Amino acid sequence: MYSIVKTATIYGIDSKIISVEADISEGMPMFDMVGYLSSEVKEARERVRAALKNEGYALPIKRITVNLSPASIRKTGAGFDLPIAVAILSAIGIINCDGLENVCVCGEIALDGKIQPVNGVLSMVIEAKKNNIDVVIVPEDNLMEARLVPDIITIGVSQLKDVIDLLNQGRFEMNNLSIDIPSKVKEEAYDFSMINGQQALRRACEVAISGMHNLLMVGPPGAGKSMISKCIPSILPPMDSDEQMELSKIYSVSGMFDERMGLITNRPFRSPHHTISAQGLVGGGHIPKPGEISLAHGGVLFLDELTEFSKSTLEILRQPLEDKRVNIARAQGSFTFPADFVLVAAMNPCSCGYYPDLNKCHCTRLSIQRYLNKISQPLLDRIDICAEAPTLNFGMLNKKQNNESSADIRVRVIKAHEIQRQRYSDYGFRYNSQIPSNLIEKFCPLGEEELNYMEDMYEKYSLTARTYHKVLKVARTIADMAGCADIGLIHLQEAILYRGLEKKYWEEG
Repeated sequence: MYSIVKTATIYGIDSKIISVEADISEGMPMFDMVGYLSSEVKEARERVRAALKNEGYALPIKRITVNLSPASIRKTGAGFDLPIAVAILSAIGIINCDGLENVCVCGEIALDGKIQPVNGVLSMVIEAKKNNIDVVIVPEDNLMEARLVPDIITIGVSQLKDVIDLLNQGRFEMNNLSIDIPSKVKEEAYDFSMINGQQALRRACEVAISGMHNLLMVGPPGAGKSMISKCIPSILPPMDSDEQMELSKIYSVSGMFDERMGLITNRPFRSPHHTISAQGLVGGGHIPKPGEISLAHGGVLFLDELTEFSKSTLEILRQPLEDKRVNIARAQGSFTFPADFVLVAAMNPCSCGYYPDLNKCHCTRLSIQRYLNKISQPLLDRIDICAEAPTLNFGMLNKKQNNESSADIRVRVIKAHEIQRQRYSDYGFRYNSQIPSNLIEKFCPLGEEELNYMEDMYEKYSLTARTYHKVLKVARTIADMAGCADIGLIHLQEAILYRGLEKKYWEEG
């Protein structure tokens, strides 16, 4: 007696279809499971045995072999319980085998036969659809998440006996489930209209988001760096449907997806504490899971008190900042997680926080240099914009001002993004910050006057090839914001200003 059932396993943020085969034959009574299994999958044997018994089905006193193929893929998670139970019940004739060809099953089973939810259902249903599977049976608690994938039948079950009845009937119809998904975009608690002063820093934030450039803010404590950073989500542009689906998959695999809210529509803003480990930041583990940089995919990763992070942890960011993805190699395979985020970081200029105000700062030159050297030059090279946050005086802080709102800034950001999307529609990227080196000359051409100016700045600021290209990309964004087709001298001058802060602190500190 033999049967086969399809299921899916998480592989990175995607899924792979797995075939669960069950064979029951004569021989010494035993229950074997093979197929490159993790410990939690091996434990399914006891969960399935107890669940079948409590549902009134006894395993035959024969040799039972369950194989999960392909054997080259590591099987992890408790989502194999239900397909294993279905395969065994089908092999002993309790479930009709004829209706299993185009059905994918996933779910964990409690000892009383109740079907428990699992992570990553969104990715599983997407993969099932790609493989032309017609029906996906998931735990009832995961049904709302599964329904987010259109044009495939998804059915939620709460008890093992419901699965048996459903498969024996052979008629698959969508559950009568009302899904009330809020359509209103989440309102941000912080708005740029709340920020008095700091006009230069407000401008730097708008430029950074308009071109999706990385931003570093340097200033004394209490200057408003953290508050301005919390305002940035309010000017982030909306995501398209592909971005929403990809981000939702990441959160689904991580067990952080709220299916009651539908697909994630707001760009993420992640702000991990400085005690975070390297694994927590970039992802990994024995069973690789996305880290904070992947959870910030399509949005902002805010690192407050940048110099308090472990230097080894920060250095790991260098490759993801360049490649917009992170590659993790483990014995069971190589995994790629998307990490296309905007890095926004804030730090003090010295240990006490008040350099270069020598009336307040009493740090020695050596201690200042040691403090700033926590941020390496290769990491600084990957930051497009460095902006200073000066201390606000009492008058600026309390003066009633008609500050521009985030909604007005967001309109300009969206307009700049639209210009970039149209320009790069045939090139596989979207934003100025993503222009590859071989296309810099095409999209950031300079006239003779601009070229002579950049030659002088290249020597004055000791630019590298990478930082020179970043200046051109930022200038391209500033030109787009001004509605200019060509990069002018004024755009380059502003872009160079954003490198001047680096020279002021790291070379003169």
